[in-house]
Amino acid sequence: MRYFLTLAYKGTHYNGWQIQPGAPSVQVAVEKALTALLRHPVAVVGCGRTDTGVHASYYVAHFDTEHDLPPTFLYSVNGLLPYDIAIHSVRPVAADAHARFDAYERSYAYYIALRKDPFATETAWFLPQNSRLDLDKMQEVADLLPQYSAFFPFCKTHSGLDTYNCQLLQARWEHQPAAHRLIFHISANRFLRGMVRLIVGASVNAGFGKITVESVKTALDKQQILQKSLSVPPEGLFLTAVKYPA
Repeated sequence: MRYFLTLAYKGTHYNGWQIQPGAPSVQVAVEKALTALLRHPVAVVGCGRTDTGVHASYYVAHFDTEHDLPPTFLYSVNGLLPYDIAIHSVRPVAADAHARFDAYERSYAYYIALRKDPFATETAWFLPQNSRLDLDKMQEVADLLPQYSAFFPFCKTHSGLDTYNCQLLQARWEHQPAAHRLIFHISANRFLRGMVRLIVGASVNAGFGKITVESVKTALDKQQILQKSLSVPPEGLFLTAVKYPA
């Protein structure tokens, strides 16, 4: 029987989702918990990779087992997991259902703290000089993105990809003055390595006047490296949604 899990994790103390030799990963922690509970080796397949320090408020993974799940599965497995990983639900799916390949849409959010917040040091990027930000310019960069289908300027170098194409469904900035933060929302059918953090960096650089919106447009038109490229820190990034066919 194949099962889909939905889970959440704080990525601060992990080298991302995927197993890394000699480094802690979320995948290893989940596999250890399931193996201990079900008493046989369990391999877990995730809906995608997240980088070191990146979080997920909603993540999907699948695993196979010939054993019946105990009625106390959620309680028991969460008791075996570390404090910064939580499994929220489990459901049986078709034998060929796939957490990664069946997903048709993913969403991320990036949080920027506009004032020093001791409770958000690991879950937002604090930008102390934010009073100089031009939020309209940041949104202009976001508004460019859905007009394009290829995003080479927003991919980590040496990624070895065959295609840089993505179908963007939304890209927008949200200002929450009462919470003293900015949130960048983005959804697409797929994402390139480092894509969201590079887009946020370009938006921030445009907001500070370090680059122009026109230079971002030129880089996208020509599919070339963006000058003054900035990859923002990982702690502000969250995977927030993954969608599957009904």
